Amino acid sequence: MLSFHAHLKVFVATAPCDLRASFNGLWAAAQERLGEDPKSGALFVFGNRRHNRIKLLYFDGTGVCVLAKRLERGTFHWPQSAGEPNAKLRLTPQALQLLLDGVDLKDGARRAWYESAA
Repeated sequence: MLSFHAHLKVFVATAPCDLRASFNGLWAAAQERLGEDPKSGALFVFGNRRHNRIKLLYFDGTGVCVLAKRLERGTFHWPQSAGEPNAKLRLTPQALQLLLDGVDLKDGARRAWYESAA
């Protein structure tokens, strides 16, 4: 179980990202694609084209953490960019937790894949 403090800034890259990237590649994506400083203490979320995998990038002041989640079935859901490769969405830590728990952020309900997996 992940726990996020209430003042954490969370940025989601709305355009798909190549998730073969790890520490350095995601760090560069946060800087170049999102225009944010990864050392700011924010958490960055990147997803693949199929929306079944995400990676989180976080700098805790002493080092960089990369967390990954791959869904066995179903997809994550957040608003898509309208062809803007540098678009980002700001979430509250609570909304990020809902996203990771299978809740569609648009309608506030668990996705069908989550209901049948429980």
